[in-house]
Amino acid sequence: MASQAEHVSQPDPPDDTPGQRKRRIIAAANELLEEEGLEGLTIRAVLRRSGLARRAFYERFAGKDDLVVAVFAETLAEAAAFFEEQMAALPDPVNRLAFIIANLVLGGIRNEGRIGVRRASAIVREHMRLAESRPAELESALRPLLAVIAEQISEGIRTGQLRNCDPVLQATLIYNLIATTVHPEWLMEGEGLASGRGQWLADEIWEFCRRAIAA
Repeated sequence: MASQAEHVSQPDPPDDTPGQRKRRIIAAANELLEEEGLEGLTIRAVLRRSGLARRAFYERFAGKDDLVVAVFAETLAEAAAFFEEQMAALPDPVNRLAFIIANLVLGGIRNEGRIGVRRASAIVREHMRLAESRPAELESALRPLLAVIAEQISEGIRTGQLRNCDPVLQATLIYNLIATTVHPEWLMEGEGLASGRGQWLADEIWEFCRRAIAA
C-alpha cells in the first residue's frame, strides 16, 4: 500500500491560481536544473518538487519540451533584465553593446550567481536542440534579449556612432554569431570557457561586430 500511495497525485492547494501553479512548476524545474542538470529534469521530479498533481502539469504544458521552452524563455528574460540593470551606469550605447557581447560570451549572469553552472549548461545544450526542433518558440523566447541588444544599436544610430541599419536584424546576427561560435566551445569545456580563451573570444567577437556596424 505504501508504494501505491507514492504514485497518487496530491490535489493542488485550493488557493493556487493557474498562474501561480505554472510559476511553481517552472521554479521547480529551475531548481532541478541547478542541482542535477538536464538529467534530473523529469516530469515526475518536477511534480514531486512542486507538490502539484500531474493534471496541473498537463493543463499548462503538453510535455517536457514545453516546460524546457518555458525555462529557456524565463532564463533569457532574466538575462535581459540583468543587462538593463548592469548597464544603467553606462551612458554610451556602444559601450553598453560591448558589455552585452562580453557577458554573453563570458557568462556574466552566471558569474554573478544569478544562474548556476548546471542550469547555464542545460540552457546552452537546449538552445542548440530547440533551434532545430522548436524554432518558433525559440524565436519568441529570444525576443526580450534581442530587444535589449537592438535598443543599444538604435541609440548608437541616433547618436551617429553606428551606421544606419536594421537594429533587430543586427541584434539577431550578433546573437547568432555568439551562439554558433561560443556555445559549442562552452559545451566541450563542460563548465564554461577558460578565462583566457573566453576573454580572447569576447574581444574578437566584439571587434568583428563593431567593425560591421560602426558608422
